[in-house]
Amino acid sequence: MTVSGRVSPGYERVRDAFDAHPSGGSALCVLRHGEVVVDLREGWRDAAHSRRWDAETLVNVYSVGKPLIALAVLLLVERGLIALDDPFARHWPRFRTEVSVRQVLTHTAGLVTFPVARDAAAWGDWDLLCADLAGADPEWPPGTVAAEHALTYGHLLGELVRRVTGREPAEFVAAEIAGPWRLDLGFGLGPAALDRCAELEFDRPDRPELMRGEPGSVRARAVANPPGARDLAVVNSTGWRTAVVPAVNLHATAEAVARMYAGLLAGGELGGRRLLGPALVEEMMSAQFTGMDHFIGGETTWGLGVQRDTDGTWGMGGLGGNAGWADPARGHAVGYVTRVLGDFTRVDAFDAAISSVRLLS
Repeated sequence: MTVSGRVSPGYERVRDAFDAHPSGGSALCVLRHGEVVVDLREGWRDAAHSRRWDAETLVNVYSVGKPLIALAVLLLVERGLIALDDPFARHWPRFRTEVSVRQVLTHTAGLVTFPVARDAAAWGDWDLLCADLAGADPEWPPGTVAAEHALTYGHLLGELVRRVTGREPAEFVAAEIAGPWRLDLGFGLGPAALDRCAELEFDRPDRPELMRGEPGSVRARAVANPPGARDLAVVNSTGWRTAVVPAVNLHATAEAVARMYAGLLAGGELGGRRLLGPALVEEMMSAQFTGMDHFIGGETTWGLGVQRDTDGTWGMGGLGGNAGWADPARGHAVGYVTRVLGDFTRVDAFDAAISSVRLLS
């Protein structure tokens, strides 16, 4: 598989790792202190291998988008429009669950499933799904149990943004985050972006079943309703790409993901545009809840919309092996995106190669 792009001196091992782990359509970008040091891509935009992947290819990065909608909420905190410990119902009247903004951000609200059975068409009906969530009962007392809100997260936080600002969440993200920080990403794509989208496929026939989890488990229930988030006929459709599902349908380039983390690493400022103050960025990345995550199935430390690892890095992975993260110790901000959905073997290899770079300054 032909690899294109560039790496800065000292990052040759990263190119070697990328060359050794092709997916058939992917890109890797690393920034150090805001400057691009790795910019690589390989493969094809489509399953037919008729269109090569280029710097403008957008791909559905699944949960990699969760920190972006969390960042939108944190902008409201920064501007004094809400507080982290506000009850959700203060801003969303008739919201039934007694839960705080912080608990939703940290995946401890207990609202891990949409409570009413819907079909895939419901992804295009924002108001319907938000009304379902407003009337939902939590599975556990909020704040006591962590379980990644796989599909509900974006509607919970996106509707909070809409109710506080009066603006649609996709428009708010585009105008207040993507525009100022020059991030090539978005929810609810317009016609101009649709032609740039990569076609998703699985790396093996049983991958969707492996991703589902054990029948009856929190994971299986959380990803089942509405159906379609792992159905290629749905996620490769215009309807999905133009819908707003902030938990799982961000479409982005690898550079856009990396640039978002570069801005956060720089204390909330990128390209001269400050979105958050350093204190709120520090709170975003700090440990808010540590314990078993019943969706992930393992010990997890949640910040405000991001996962924090024991080595001090923080970020978010997405279904199929997409990932974005920040490494404060080395000043690295990383984005990896792929259209061929598998596991995180590639990401682990890239992480090891990036971490092995000997930094001279």
